[in-house]
Amino acid sequence: MLRLNLLHEEIAEQRQRQRDPLKLTIYVGIGIAALFALNYLWTGYRVLNIKSQLASVERDWSKIEPKVTAAQKRAGELNAIIGTTKTLDGIMESRFYWAPLLAKVADCVTPNVQLTSIDGSAEDESRGISLVIDGLAAGSEPRAVAEDFRQMLLEQIGKDHPGMKAEFKTLEDLDTVLRVSGNNAGTAHFVVAIEFNPSPIPAPTPQTRRSRSKKDE
Repeated sequence: MLRLNLLHEEIAEQRQRQRDPLKLTIYVGIGIAALFALNYLWTGYRVLNIKSQLASVERDWSKIEPKVTAAQKRAGELNAIIGTTKTLDGIMESRFYWAPLLAKVADCVTPNVQLTSIDGSAEDESRGISLVIDGLAAGSEPRAVAEDFRQMLLEQIGKDHPGMKAEFKTLEDLDTVLRVSGNNAGTAHFVVAIEFNPSPIPAPTPQTRRSRSKKDE
């Protein structure tokens, strides 16, 4: 049985066109170009969107920037005030008050003792306090009266300031005779120098001594 295919040539040409590599390459190139074009359009859209957001943020920042600058300036001023306040608080807490000391000196004065002058000073570096008391002592033994006054100073002031020193700079008899409680009494001139540290350095504990000895070893 004989069959004739009248479309043989057209089918062959169609198959040849489908197998043509140049056309396939062109199709692939067109597809890739289309993808690049879509990516370019999408990237351009994202860039425009980001620029729009950036412009919005810059507009908002231009509105609040003066407030932020003013707030930073105010914060600096407040920090300076706080620092000054802390410095003043430290000075107030570390300052020495003379009134309690003078009150203790006044408590040590007996009817046989008369103070003529008191001179005090405070050293800033070592925080040492010095007090010079000039006075007269009267009695049958005026030197003993002056010594009793010095011992009372050591007792009263030494309670709050251990390690204080109270020494005579001058102790001499005078020819002046005073009447004390209706009796004649001899007199002596004295000058007592008092020195102490209102904030003494605490003595090292045994544990501190052991740690220091270990370091020395």
